[in-house]
Amino acid sequence: MPMLGLGTWQNDDHDQCAESVRTALERGYRHVDTAQAYGNEAAVGEGLAAADVDREDVFLATKVWNSNLAHDDVLESTEASLSKLGVDAVDLLYVHWPAGAYDPEGTLSAFDELYEQGKIRNVGVSNFEPHHVETAVETLEAPLFANQVEMHPFLQQAELRDHASEHDYELVAYSPLARGGVFDDDVLSAIADDHGVSEAQVSLAWLRESGVTAIPKATGEAHIRDNLASLDLELSDDEVARIDAIEHTERRVDPGFGPDSWA
Repeated sequence: MPMLGLGTWQNDDHDQCAESVRTALERGYRHVDTAQAYGNEAAVGEGLAAADVDREDVFLATKVWNSNLAHDDVLESTEASLSKLGVDAVDLLYVHWPAGAYDPEGTLSAFDELYEQGKIRNVGVSNFEPHHVETAVETLEAPLFANQVEMHPFLQQAELRDHASEHDYELVAYSPLARGGVFDDDVLSAIADDHGVSEAQVSLAWLRESGVTAIPKATGEAHIRDNLASLDLELSDDEVARIDAIEHTERRVDPGFGPDSWA
């Protein structure tokens, strides 16, 4: 899985979404992330088909929404996702949240079936806390590949980072720019000025240095290029430590339901 991907959350204008996917792939991205709940799988598929990049060179991920997590609904909705995306298989399929119709045995047995059929190449979960991950690992027959969570310099997810390292799965960071919050932080701005780069690049480089894959949303070519340039930015140990020392914790994504509703 490439450590930088294109996020598509809230990129819900069909033509703009398709164009941003095509542009990102032709500028060098090889990882695209979408979800049933985003309502843009067809646009992502259109952009993928339009890009002058072989399908097999692209790591494509989507997620099953909470209302589709009963066993049979997983199978049916994933078939619909594949059809919208215009592909025979996705490289990674996530459980979007451990909520709604999520039931570890019923939900994950459907993921195992899709994995065995070759319709999904990896199994992932999203917004899972360590105890959710452990239950999933115990329930799945397929290996657990990744957990996608909100993560940025203001929500550093130290516990999950340690857990992922201990249990050998990948962490993927959504909202890695804290929904624009990284542009207003003195530490990130000072490091960015020292390197002559954007605060976005600093945040993305910090995540990469932490062993975390980032999937920032970008629609315009300028932001697509700027985020991609973060792959060339190397932070010093001191700079990483300064970001690690940011003390305030801010969650920027509210799903509309609280942890009490999680399985």
